[in-house]
Amino acid sequence: MSDILALENVFREFSVRHGFFSGSKMLRAVSGVSLAIGEGKTLGLVGESGCGKSTLARMAAGLLAPTSGDVLLEGRPILAWKPEERASRLQMIFQDPFSSLDPRQKVGSSVGEPFYLTEKAAGRHVSRALLREKVEAMFQRVGLDAGYAVRYPHEFSGGQRQRIAIARALIASPRMLICDEPVSALDASVQAQVLNLLKDLQESMRLASLFISHDLAVVGFMSDHVAVMYLGKMVEQAECGEIFRHPAHPYTKALLDNAPTRDFNRPKKLLLGEMPSPLDPPGGCAFHPRCHHATALCREEAPAWQEISSGHRIRCHHPL
Repeated sequence: MSDILALENVFREFSVRHGFFSGSKMLRAVSGVSLAIGEGKTLGLVGESGCGKSTLARMAAGLLAPTSGDVLLEGRPILAWKPEERASRLQMIFQDPFSSLDPRQKVGSSVGEPFYLTEKAAGRHVSRALLREKVEAMFQRVGLDAGYAVRYPHEFSGGQRQRIAIARALIASPRMLICDEPVSALDASVQAQVLNLLKDLQESMRLASLFISHDLAVVGFMSDHVAVMYLGKMVEQAECGEIFRHPAHPYTKALLDNAPTRDFNRPKKLLLGEMPSPLDPPGGCAFHPRCHHATALCREEAPAWQEISSGHRIRCHHPL
């Protein structure tokens, strides 16, 4: 079975003004990333804020062109798809459910728009009655009253707005869903409701999904496979259970050790310092300034991928 979405050695650089007199520098936000997601599978992408996750998400969604490398949707370059065609196959849910909805537009119109545009692009007529029926059915599917369609975004709570954003993303029956920190702006109790809804919808609709979060517990609940990102590069990839049982990269282990838990007596091994600036990344292994296991080799030479077990890859000179 072919992959729904594939990223092949993708790079993304930005020109950033470094000072008034010193000109610009190149910031490499994403560096040589390769990922593949098959039908019905969820890949969780985890890493600290600023590591390049959202830039990667926007390239995967076709909202940002890579500097080099390929992003393929159903085997075809994603930017070669017409926007209406792409919308019927791939949709994105953003972090902030308020800013992603037009405050001047009734939520029913926002939800119905992708369905109307994709049907029109396919040459099919959409009557008002059919559009209203689809919107009401989608509202009910995400746990909202169909009568809410005539309201505006400011009339809803954060959790309700995110349900509306989910309804909008799924009304055109896409095959691929990209979720960029979709619950990080919500209260903990609401997070659980939205995550359960997303998981149920993914399973019932056989959606492929790229789920991005800095929260390992959330990624563990939602994902089949996990990719760990640090300073623009992937450092570990494995099946979800394998990552949690046998983390092999010191960074992954540190993230797991410092994840919230009910065990208050569990020792925590803090990460050294802060993540370096992508404008001035360290040589060798990018993680070496914060790593308890770093050696001279780590400071001098960037590690290559190595497979430590079936499907478990790591980029580290000294796997745990």
